[in-house]
Amino acid sequence: MEPLEERETQVAAWLKKIFGDHPIPQYEVNPRTTEILHHLSERNRVRDRDVYLVVEDLKQKASEYESEAKYLQDLLMESVNFSPANLSSTGSRYLNALVDSSVALETKDTSLASFIPAVNDLTSNLFRTKSKSEEIKIELEKLEKNLTATLVLEKCLQEDVKKAELHLSIERAKVDNRRQNMDFLKAKSEEFRFGIKAAEEQLSARGMDASLSHQSLVALSEKLARLKQQTIPLKKKLESYLDLMPNPSLAQVKIEEAKRELDSIEAELTRRVDMMEL
Repeated sequence: MEPLEERETQVAAWLKKIFGDHPIPQYEVNPRTTEILHHLSERNRVRDRDVYLVVEDLKQKASEYESEAKYLQDLLMESVNFSPANLSSTGSRYLNALVDSSVALETKDTSLASFIPAVNDLTSNLFRTKSKSEEIKIELEKLEKNLTATLVLEKCLQEDVKKAELHLSIERAKVDNRRQNMDFLKAKSEEFRFGIKAAEEQLSARGMDASLSHQSLVALSEKLARLKQQTIPLKKKLESYLDLMPNPSLAQVKIEEAKRELDSIEAELTRRVDMMEL
């Protein structure tokens, strides 16, 4: 394989040859574009060579036809003393048309036996060309439909990508906001914890009862919840005593005892609640 620098040089020379005095359009020089342009230049060179060969072949055929025409003209003059210059204008036009047709159809002479196969071949080529043209037209229509569908799909994908990027940016902003809030809450939590600890130490230094500390109050709150749960069966038991009627005096004593026990528990609960509020 040729080095990349050599290919770039060949591409530059080919572009200069193609555009001549006109400026060469700007393009991005990279291995991919160099490879594409080098491939095009090679195909162009092969096509130019083929065209040159065809032109040379046509020139040779034209020279041969001219030589043959001169030979036939000389032969015609020698045999019947006839020259195309002796023809009328209409005859000259017909003769030129016959010669042009023979050249266009590439026949070996102007006889009817040469013209009929040439016309048939030309007609067959015309039908083949039309058929190929229809096939190419159908293929182009398919390609246009596929291209349209691809462009629509590309547009939809671009819209989806934009929506996804927007959603991602929003979610990223939310995550950053939550992270900031979490850091703020952590900092406040640490601040409150050190504040509570400092306040407890300060109150302890002033002789505050240890039972009023934060941990003690939390323990009392839990104990208060348990005591409230314990009063529920006592209240139910008291209600059952109120429904009994065998001995009024004994029942009254039990009721008074239960009331005093209940009042004592409620007083203790009230005192604990007041201490927690303080």
